[in-house]
Amino acid sequence: MLEATGIGPEEERVYRLLVGTFDSCPENLAVKLDLTVEETVKLLESLHAKGLVSRIAGPDERYEPMPPDVGFGPLLLSGQESLEWARNAVFQLSEEYRSSARRRDASQLVEVVTGAAPLRQQIRNLQLSARHEIVWFCKAGHVAMTSADNDEELDMLARGIRYRVIYERALLEEPGMIESAATSIRSGEIARATSTLPVRLAIADGSLALCPLVPAADGLGEPTAALIRQSSLLDALIALFETHWERSSPLQLTGDGGQAAETGPDNDELYLLSLLVAGVADKAIASQLGLSLRTVQRRVHDLMIKAGADTRTQLAWHAAKLNWLPGDVEKPRSAPTS
Repeated sequence: MLEATGIGPEEERVYRLLVGTFDSCPENLAVKLDLTVEETVKLLESLHAKGLVSRIAGPDERYEPMPPDVGFGPLLLSGQESLEWARNAVFQLSEEYRSSARRRDASQLVEVVTGAAPLRQQIRNLQLSARHEIVWFCKAGHVAMTSADNDEELDMLARGIRYRVIYERALLEEPGMIESAATSIRSGEIARATSTLPVRLAIADGSLALCPLVPAADGLGEPTAALIRQSSLLDALIALFETHWERSSPLQLTGDGGQAAETGPDNDELYLLSLLVAGVADKAIASQLGLSLRTVQRRVHDLMIKAGADTRTQLAWHAAKLNWLPGDVEKPRSAPTS
């Protein structure tokens, strides 16, 4: 039972007998264990070396058990460290194996995943494997799951994994998506929006990408996706993401703490402004935020007055000039955990 701590079965028998009887005389212990005195003393000395028993010197040398929580504490800690070391070693060996396999066989670079359920599991695995960052193209519609159903993202954000997400405008206009995006941004997601995205895409740590290929046609068949490992193809997908990232507009819930915080929009207005700059329609904003269309239009008008703008185009220009949307505001986060 205690072998995981480095204690052998015979040592465990001796220690349990000591704990149960406190009879610390090697001769008596040998009788109860059906061992010779020499074998018993050897086991007691081994337990002593591991810090589980103390030796009491005297005419008749005796042994007493250390309290289990005290004696096994260092052994358990050492076991955890060894397990973590072994886990890292296995991970490195696995990476070396995959790298060698890819060099021998180009088919190892891309794995085709078929079916909604396997694809959903791969999306989950990709996120759980991340140690630093996930980047994501979120297109309208869905293949294996909706954005709102991505429970792993909030868990990973809480662990300190950074998410950079680009939302397609049409996706933000789908029911519930504006509030879903706001929830993720409040949790630390760095979000941007753009008019259209070329593909669906998720990349973990710049080393593994998942790219759905074709959805099931008219509800028939199964969706498929490509799982892409380190290669020139993956490098191209990373470059594609970064290019669209630079061209997309930030979605923000808070200002930069400067002039905008004093004279510019409040947090609700700032989010509304970032949605407007992204091109989301007034009607979609109103329905998803539970506001009337007239209320949204009134708030837009208030923003135009604050910015000194006569048109919405001028509003976007003045917002940039006044630094109301200065860029991405990243929530402070803890160090990534494995």
